[in-house]
Amino acid sequence: MRSVFSFAAFATVLASAAVAQAPYPSKPITLLVPFAPGGTSDVIARLASDEMGRVLGQSIVNENIAGAGGVIALTKASRAAPDGYTIVIGNTGTNAAVYWTTEGVTFTPDSFAPVGLVAKTSPVIALRKDFPARNMAEFLERARKTPGLVSLGHAGVGSSNYLICMSFVRAVGIEANLVAYRGAAPALGDLMGGHLDGVCDAATSVASAINAGQVKGLVVSAATRLAQLPDVPTAAEAGAPEFQAEGWNALFAPKGTPEPVLAKLNDALRKAVASETLQKRLADLAALPAKGEEFTPDYVRALVPKEVEKYRVLLGK
Repeated sequence: MRSVFSFAAFATVLASAAVAQAPYPSKPITLLVPFAPGGTSDVIARLASDEMGRVLGQSIVNENIAGAGGVIALTKASRAAPDGYTIVIGNTGTNAAVYWTTEGVTFTPDSFAPVGLVAKTSPVIALRKDFPARNMAEFLERARKTPGLVSLGHAGVGSSNYLICMSFVRAVGIEANLVAYRGAAPALGDLMGGHLDGVCDAATSVASAINAGQVKGLVVSAATRLAQLPDVPTAAEAGAPEFQAEGWNALFAPKGTPEPVLAKLNDALRKAVASETLQKRLADLAALPAKGEEFTPDYVRALVPKEVEKYRVLLGK
């Protein structure tokens, strides 16, 4: 009997050793997306996961976990095993402003190991197609006559879209009713249905609706007009030069993820973003692909605390 148990124990050890020595990745990877399907982070995550999966020779499965401005997904990511099989896509809201917008956050910037930047995005304010304002001057006149009545939807307090709203209302000096949703897509859906006056979003997820005439673009926070939105004026052109912001999306793994695993993920990210498919899709979506040092974990590691401080000031904390 002893020999049987000894053999079983020995077999278990061998099996464990085989798993431990299996080349990474040897099974599907889960990419947590902190918002509902259809928003900027979700779109960029799906593009990145498809191309990275091809590079790694293993599927990357996206798991959308909406709620609390991304806190639920980021909390799950921070507590996941640091083995490279759970990663998360983050942005200015989930990884910087969250510390000033949400109480009881159990993670810190040090809870994550950066993989690298994926893309940068341009904020846009879009209005319902029948909103009675043809330009920024008319919009501001109406908003100032009815303080707090103009409704602007966003993807939840703490989200990057919420920060776009905050940056916008502060820059133009208006009071607005900021309406929280569980993602950018539901907010955009309500805007197209006429239930909101406007949304704060990224060109990545709102450009197609603007070009289709389902909503109308008021302003884009960019130095020059976007090729995908040639009729939407920049903040400077619209008379709101202080509305200057740039969004970003980056990939993170739990703290303690082995460096060789992070290096593999980073290599896959670089090759994915460099692919013709991703370059074209990001261009179509008015997003700028990461380049140069932006791909490095060190760049993201230095970026996050700067963004944390930036939004502490913006949110008056």
